Amino acid sequence: MEEILEKVYQLLTVYGLKVLAALAIFIIGRWVAKGVRKLVERVMTKGKVDPTLISFTSNMAYIGLLAFIVIAALGQLGIQTTSFIAILGAAGLAVGLALQGSLSNFAAGFLLIIFRPFKVGDLIEGAGVFGVVEAIQIFTTQLKTADNKTVIVPNAKLTDDNIVNWTVKGTRRVDMVMGIGYEDDIDKARSLMTDVIAADDRILKDPAPQISVSELADSSVNFVVRPWVKVEDYWGVYFDLTEKIKKAFDANGVSIPFPQRDVHVYQHDGDS
Repeated sequence: MEEILEKVYQLLTVYGLKVLAALAIFIIGRWVAKGVRKLVERVMTKGKVDPTLISFTSNMAYIGLLAFIVIAALGQLGIQTTSFIAILGAAGLAVGLALQGSLSNFAAGFLLIIFRPFKVGDLIEGAGVFGVVEAIQIFTTQLKTADNKTVIVPNAKLTDDNIVNWTVKGTRRVDMVMGIGYEDDIDKARSLMTDVIAADDRILKDPAPQISVSELADSSVNFVVRPWVKVEDYWGVYFDLTEKIKKAFDANGVSIPFPQRDVHVYQHDGDS
């Protein structure tokens, strides 16, 4: 009995200290990891980094430190961690190969958050989608189209293609083409369109609107009409100008030609 008690005492002496040391490493290490996470959040917040990136980076730092602390604690208990690390590495490689697409989307999302080619609320065109940005996430970006559809685009598709940001400059040019007949007065048509544009308060004075003859087409003299507006006024101005210019032309005898074709019928003598 005394021998058994002595062996138990020896085991407690040897392994008890190791268990206590492992617990101390885990508890202190976890406290340090939480402190590092808070420090990362504080520094990135002061640097005005995107909240999504702050949350992701701080959590990744915490998880990485916690994994290192667990391995250190296991090593203190006498457990061989070399094979454990090798298994984790192999598992990480397998997961990485299986999630290549997701990882590319993750990397693209990281770049989008860092370089910020657009932000929430911007009107963009990318990956074949035209819409307002509703959310920028790590793997996907959510857009709302003009007909109120939600489109979720993988970030890798956005970064692999051209991104057109219609909002970042604050203004947008309305490009229109108006045609009049060859027999109509060019100066009169230009004056009518100038009056219609001047009457719309949404159209900016600077840059000044452009109204110029651009083409002598097959059946019409074409004007380019290019006023500048705020991004949010684009479609309203576009539709209103189209209607008002048409009404102004109709009220003042300016024709808007349409393609026509003359058909000549020749009659031949039956004997010939």
